[in-house]
Amino acid sequence: MKTVLLAGGFGTRLAEETEARPKPMVEIGKKPILLHIMDIYSHYGYHDFIVACGYKAHFIKEYFCNYHLHCSDWTFDLSNGQREILQSNAPNWQVSCIDTGLEAMTGGRILRLKPWLSSETFMVTYGDGLADININELVKFHKSHGKLATVTAVRPPARFGGLVIDNSKKVTEFTEKSQLNEGWINGGFFVFEPKVIDYIKGYDTPLEKAPLENLAADGQLMAFHHEGFWQPMDTIREKRLLEELWESGNAPWDMQKQNSRAKKHG
Repeated sequence: MKTVLLAGGFGTRLAEETEARPKPMVEIGKKPILLHIMDIYSHYGYHDFIVACGYKAHFIKEYFCNYHLHCSDWTFDLSNGQREILQSNAPNWQVSCIDTGLEAMTGGRILRLKPWLSSETFMVTYGDGLADININELVKFHKSHGKLATVTAVRPPARFGGLVIDNSKKVTEFTEKSQLNEGWINGGFFVFEPKVIDYIKGYDTPLEKAPLENLAADGQLMAFHHEGFWQPMDTIREKRLLEELWESGNAPWDMQKQNSRAKKHG
């Protein structure tokens, strides 16, 4: 099953970083957030990726073009230009980088990928959001309901403290706002049947507008509830938060490390 990574937006709210590179290539722990997302899928056995590029597409293409060079040890024969891999740490991934246009919206980027997505179920997610989501459970849920589309429902990160105020305007209680008090929102991590593409009418169509709205109206959109960690990277503050989690060695989305820790304490 292919996984589409939406990586073409301008990332204007993270301008401190995105003036030089597309947002999915902003690094968390010296590794682009895009690769962190790919690691999540790869952990569950999904290794076939399509990166829907747009803004600064060349940056992403050049990164993957040179990926093998930087993660391997080589012998170079300078006399004839031949080279030989001595050892490689490259993952067993198939990565297609496709330029879906500078101005295309999220739905339009999927529409441009139709030639590669028209024959089987596929997954889609945003190139700037991390979660400790179980992809196998997500796919299992999608297959169980028989509808065209599944969206992962998450609770937005709590941002503000809660106040309880009496009639005299005195604060009687201050509580750190719980994420559980928030409603459910679109967290990405979609699973789609090919017919979902028929709901996208043009390259200027946001996935989150008419396509998902009409799928819901037709009873073809189901929600996979994810109660665990989910965090987008829309601002420099959120980037720093993700950096701190990674540097602490306790990043919730780092499936391999979390599983190793569970086995150690199990």
